[in-house]
Amino acid sequence: MDDLDRKILHELQRDASLGLEEIGTRVGLSRNACWRRIKTMEDAGIIRARVTLLDAAKLNLGLTVFIQVRAAQHDADWLDTFARATRAMPEILGVYRMTGDLDYLIRARVADMADYDRLYQALIARVPMRDVSASFVMEEIKDTTALPL
Repeated sequence: MDDLDRKILHELQRDASLGLEEIGTRVGLSRNACWRRIKTMEDAGIIRARVTLLDAAKLNLGLTVFIQVRAAQHDADWLDTFARATRAMPEILGVYRMTGDLDYLIRARVADMADYDRLYQALIARVPMRDVSASFVMEEIKDTTALPL
């Protein structure tokens, strides 16, 4: 990757709907040269997908919750059950295995506390856990999908 690739990625992270002509103009390349570089980065897996970001509050998903989980067991079967369950729940946006006191951190979006309780009940019905606690976001100070290039 060179500086031109980084410039292209910067533009795509800001607005993936930009056409090749516009990206080329912004980074100083022809449409075809831009397309070749983007295709190369897609083939290499650097560009995984192009998505549309939605306004969660306008879709009645105004509450972000971080759920801290301590596993009931530490074996492959439990992890497989946990992974399948969390991947199948669309409210769960991210699941991370952690170091330190807790085992997993889950990031989810729900409408309100009642919706969180429904999610919590569904999760503990699918996966045995030793301990579950939650923290609710009061204010989003920064929330971005753009990686630093």
